[in-house]
Amino acid sequence: MINQDFSIVSILESVYSNFTDSEKKIADYFIHNKERKDFSAKKIVDKLYVSQASLTRFSKKCGFNGYREFIFQYQKSVGDSYIKVDNLTEKVFSTYDELLKKGHSLIDDGQINRICNLIVNSKKVYVYGIGSSGVVAREFKIRFMRLALNVEYIVDEHIMKMNGVLLDEECLVIGITLSAKLGIIRKSLEVAKSKGAKTVIITSNNDDKLHEFCDEVLLVAVRENLEVGNIISPQFPILLVVDVLYAHFLSLDYNTKTTVLEGTVSMVKREEEENERRYEIQSNISLPDEI
Repeated sequence: MINQDFSIVSILESVYSNFTDSEKKIADYFIHNKERKDFSAKKIVDKLYVSQASLTRFSKKCGFNGYREFIFQYQKSVGDSYIKVDNLTEKVFSTYDELLKKGHSLIDDGQINRICNLIVNSKKVYVYGIGSSGVVAREFKIRFMRLALNVEYIVDEHIMKMNGVLLDEECLVIGITLSAKLGIIRKSLEVAKSKGAKTVIITSNNDDKLHEFCDEVLLVAVRENLEVGNIISPQFPILLVVDVLYAHFLSLDYNTKTTVLEGTVSMVKREEEENERRYEIQSNISLPDEI
């Protein structure tokens, strides 16, 4: 069921890879449109040189019953979205605001809870990521390790290949890749699935083929079609999803996990205080006068 507060553009971007060439032409038109126009089927057919049947198939792939329902929701979704901002700082903040809205529209709490249950029921969790996605993988490990989760992150493709030997049905592998086109992440998830491990991919690309070897395809907002998307950190939409997962995971057994979290934070704090004391002692040791 479509979220009532969703962004149509985020839906189009997430299923874009599943469109035919004609359907991509339709999607491109609606993704990049910045004006209120006559969106009647006849106008769109004449303007884009596509058939009425293409409009219907396109709408159904987006999760609607037909073009009429699609365009009704589209007009509601983008009615006030395109606000011209001249100040560069305001542009950056408005882009983040748009990413937040698009990200929220893609979140399915039922799916988030299913993934959290996979995490809880796994003996070992591995998080794969390359480049900026690898930075998020490291952040995932640090956040969840504080809650006593047995989790490891891997950002080297050779180690990903070797790690496949260690996987079994008690493991969970989470792959992070915005485009889902990175071969090593896809291949590593395929290997994990063949070993019986549970698999989750965090991506902006709802490619039908991903469902063949991923138990869950967790969608995040993309930034390419935002006004200043090229200067927004690619980690931001993924970190949003990690925060949502973390919040739901923490809530599953809040009291116990809070106690564990307080314990790990206290341990880190004690170590930091001990290091500071050692530093002060070393700093106060007077050096012998030079002879």
